[in-house]
Amino acid sequence: MAPIMPLAMMPEGKVIKIVSINAGRSLMDRLISMGFIENSFLKIKRDNMGSLIVELNGCSYALGKGMASKIMVQECTG
Repeated sequence: MAPIMPLAMMPEGKVIKIVSINAGRSLMDRLISMGFIENSFLKIKRDNMGSLIVELNGCSYALGKGMASKIMVQECTG
C-alpha cells in the first residue's frame, strides 16, 4: 500500500486518490465545491515552484503549495 502524504509532495504525472483534507471550514467548502472530495482521483499535470496544476474530473485547477499541503493523497498503484 502506498504511503499517504500531502499533495504538495507528489511528483508530476502521478494519478492519486484524495484520502483526506485537513483544512478549515472556508477552505474545505471551497475545495468541495471544486470537486476535491475523499476518494476522488486526480492527476498532477505540472509542478511549478509555487503551485501545482492538477486535473480533476476533466478540469484543470491551479493550487498553491499551502492549499496543496492540506490535501492528503495516496498514489494509485497497479
